[in-house]
Amino acid sequence: MNYDAKLDQAIARLHEEGRYRTFIDIERHKGHFPHATWKCPDGTDQPITVWCGNDYLGMGQHPAVLDAMHEAIDATGAGSGGTRNISGTTVYHKALEAELADLHGKEAALLFTSAYIANDATLSTLPKLFPGMIIYSDALNHASMIEGVRRNGGAKRIFRHNDLDHLRELLEADDPAAPKVIAFESIYSMDGDFGPIEAICDLADEFGALTYIDEVHAVGMYGPRGAGVAERDRLMHRLDIINGTLAKAYGVMGGYIAASAKMCDAIRSYAPGFIFTTSLSPAVAAGAAASVRHLKTDQSLRDQQQTQARILKMRLKGLGLPLIDHGSHIVPVMVGDPVHTKIISDMLLERHGIYVQPINFPTVPRGTERLRFTPSPVHGPDDIDRVVKAMDELWNHCALNRADISA
Repeated sequence: MNYDAKLDQAIARLHEEGRYRTFIDIERHKGHFPHATWKCPDGTDQPITVWCGNDYLGMGQHPAVLDAMHEAIDATGAGSGGTRNISGTTVYHKALEAELADLHGKEAALLFTSAYIANDATLSTLPKLFPGMIIYSDALNHASMIEGVRRNGGAKRIFRHNDLDHLRELLEADDPAAPKVIAFESIYSMDGDFGPIEAICDLADEFGALTYIDEVHAVGMYGPRGAGVAERDRLMHRLDIINGTLAKAYGVMGGYIAASAKMCDAIRSYAPGFIFTTSLSPAVAAGAAASVRHLKTDQSLRDQQQTQARILKMRLKGLGLPLIDHGSHIVPVMVGDPVHTKIISDMLLERHGIYVQPINFPTVPRGTERLRFTPSPVHGPDDIDRVVKAMDELWNHCALNRADISA
């Protein structure tokens, strides 16, 4: 077996399909978000504006977060020193879990190294706790949820995206006595659409199922205290397990679940993805706790971010560009071809200093390739003007279709 040749073939396929992924080497500058420096391949530096980051509110550079991290480093050093079970649980981890439990109105929270691990570990562990459990998973759930469902060894049912009738059909076809959980998201990050939370909770009540919601793209962003769409819609009390991240709107790192004390204790005790991994640095936990605490009372950042998203959508729609608008903060502009998506992304960066990554298969289905813009409260009018003018120019350059805005 020529292993190198096989690797060459695999990578060549990605190049041929126009979906080979390139990492852009950028340097962020404290106090200047979303502006950064691109370390170009030729060795030069180019100023850029980041339009595809998940630090939605710029909290990764907020003074309250940085001060908390500095204090924790000075007090404890760098790493946690072990797994949560073996010397890796500190006062900072416990304080963060208390903040998260309070945020979601739950008895407890459990901290993981990422929301991916939190989803994977929790969903793969539930059937161990409830033998015979059936997991009902939305077809567009995140890869981390899909992996957790796949690995759990139990029964699974995939319902068509946001299709309540299909979900009901699947629930009705199964043993009424079997333990069940419905896993779905509040905001689906590629299209920016919302899950029907209340209707799914109604079905869960009717069929005796638990509810598991991923609020990764909503925590910090929605609700009076930033607890997510479920808080905005006053539904948090109806959800059994809430998954969230500390790496997007909160600007730091890590993931978690919030649930009953018994549920968190059982996951903590049985999930290999929790038991056998080193815990987050105390400094990271301290910064995340400060961010969560701050955003519980700062509604202005959420309001500003939503305003910027509405302005960008309106401006791009005015050009007739085909974007998806479900009313969330995510702005997907549909290109529909991996080669053109990469061309536009490259030219935005090289000609205009605008950094937005192409989104290709397998993240989205073939034929739905797109550019996904994530405005922040500090993307100013000049930043938006540059994006709109550049997109207008490059859409013409690639001779792509536009919507009929006069209709």
